[in-house]
Amino acid sequence: MPLNIGDQAPDFTLPSTEGSSLQLSKQLAGKSCILYFYPKDFTQGCTAESCDFRDHWPVFEGLSIPVYGISRDGMESHHRFRAEHKLPFHLLSDQKGDTIRAYKAMLPLVGIPNRVTYLLDSEHRIKAVYESLFGARNHIKEMLQQIGVPSSGSIQHQ
Repeated sequence: MPLNIGDQAPDFTLPSTEGSSLQLSKQLAGKSCILYFYPKDFTQGCTAESCDFRDHWPVFEGLSIPVYGISRDGMESHHRFRAEHKLPFHLLSDQKGDTIRAYKAMLPLVGIPNRVTYLLDSEHRIKAVYESLFGARNHIKEMLQQIGVPSSGSIQHQ
């Protein structure tokens, strides 16, 4: 079971493909963001999910909502995965799995991350959560719906 809507998101510091470590409470202070946990670089479902976030990146960028993918893969794998799929956002490496466990995104017994996506508000409270190991493409649809954007990627005008 992932964290609940309204919970305070655990703070963390993880190595980033940006070239330094990212600390949630420091670099993302006062900003909403999306954190998506995924099992493994270069696997079919994880590639589809990451490319889906890539393809909708202009929407998130336009709303100033940074996106970060988190898995247990090392930085070398993350750099190759990001480059091969032209991901415009950064990936974070949690090789020990401490952050994955803190976000209740670890699959029991097997020690790999579950597919869980969180939308955090500007105070880093959980605003939305979607968990589905086998529904990789549904993660983006759920996050777009939660921020009021149709899955076609165009912003709804009020």
